[in-house]
Amino acid sequence: MEQSLPPFKIFAGTNSRYMAEEICQELGVELGKMNTQRFADGEFEVSYEESIRGREVYLVQSTFPNSDNLMELLLMIDAAKRASAKSIVAVIPYFGWARQDRKDKPRVSIAAKLVSDLLTTAGVDRVITMDLHADQIQGFFNVPVDHLYASSVFIPYIQSLNLDNLVIATPDVGGAKRANNYAKYLDVPLVLCHKQRAKANVVANMTVIGDVQDKNVILVDDMVDTAGTITKAADLMMSKGAKSVRALCSHAIMSDPASERVDACSLSEMIFTNSIPYNKDCKKCTIISVAKLFADTIRRVHSNESISSQYLIK
Repeated sequence: MEQSLPPFKIFAGTNSRYMAEEICQELGVELGKMNTQRFADGEFEVSYEESIRGREVYLVQSTFPNSDNLMELLLMIDAAKRASAKSIVAVIPYFGWARQDRKDKPRVSIAAKLVSDLLTTAGVDRVITMDLHADQIQGFFNVPVDHLYASSVFIPYIQSLNLDNLVIATPDVGGAKRANNYAKYLDVPLVLCHKQRAKANVVANMTVIGDVQDKNVILVDDMVDTAGTITKAADLMMSKGAKSVRALCSHAIMSDPASERVDACSLSEMIFTNSIPYNKDCKKCTIISVAKLFADTIRRVHSNESISSQYLIK
């Protein structure tokens, strides 16, 4: 691969090394050598242990909590720029801070815009990410953004289940467009859940719009944090006569007590991608790798090929 393509290098942030290793395996290249030195007060320093002068550099790092992951990515970008890399591409399977994409009340920040500005200022030339919380975040960047969709791995998995009387559902109306795309592609009905929050991460009440009687329901969402919404939706669907309920979620944030809630609720299965490392013990969780999706995209970007042909749905 190195001989047949112009030279490029892939490097990994500390907590996304597992993903970078899988991507490198798919591409048939070696993971670049990089060192992160940590000081006693929590500060850290990033250094490349090999020359990247004139090379295309792909930096794999999800910006999930805590903020060290974002800061490490910024330092990686800055170090690559100062080491005279030809181009710097941030590969961000999970783009954090994306829930703050607009002013929905007075005197709040728009963190997604701030993060995009930080990445651009640091020196990134391109961003490859997946299932942003809101599509409009692509417009916050002044550099190209390749926005991938987990549907390319989720759809084949759904089809492999061979479920009859299938219904696609969304745990809140905010995800209606995403769920509707799945429903249209699979040619099945769409059901909506309407929720009202008491405060962040706390659902006050929820109602179902649509028929789930004797249906196999698949809930579709972009992320699961405390799992309060999706487990409440699953229990509500079962109380309305659903035959089974599964959930597809692109990003497994899974803050405590999410794993316990998933195990205790009516969900038959919770399916995630590996955009965020998830190592907790949850018998109902299934993890699907998206390394091949990102590897194919890196190969196409590197070769100046279109990436839209690999999308099943958007």
